[in-house]
Amino acid sequence: MQISSRFTIAVHIFLCIHTFEKERKVTSDFLASSVEVNPVVIRRILLQLKAAGLVNVQRGTGGATIARPLEEITFLDIYKAVECVEGGELFHFHQNPNMECPVGRNIHNVLDGKLERVQKAMEQEMELITLADIVKELDQYLIKVE
Repeated sequence: MQISSRFTIAVHIFLCIHTFEKERKVTSDFLASSVEVNPVVIRRILLQLKAAGLVNVQRGTGGATIARPLEEITFLDIYKAVECVEGGELFHFHQNPNMECPVGRNIHNVLDGKLERVQKAMEQEMELITLADIVKELDQYLIKVE
């Protein structure tokens, strides 16, 4: 299992907006140059973040801004905004296990509850980390560089 890069790209976007918004307009082209991806990827993620009420985006060269205080945006907010998890389920089960097989017949009974617990634990941990936490840590690295 692997969470797609959309999550880390979204966090990268927030950090760039916060770091550069006072000195320049933070456009999808600028963000793409920092992330090293096609600007279309950035635009798609920005649209998802905008739909979730996490960023504001002005068309053209208007740039992106963060819509809420950093303390109010958690990793879970970002994850829910950009990860296309079907039905809210992180783990995808293989289709049609063989009901004639004792393992296939019972695989859901054995795994479903455990996988749900794992997902809930991950989401609870993600809810504890805010963008303010990440910005504070990034700022410490930026001070060391200067």
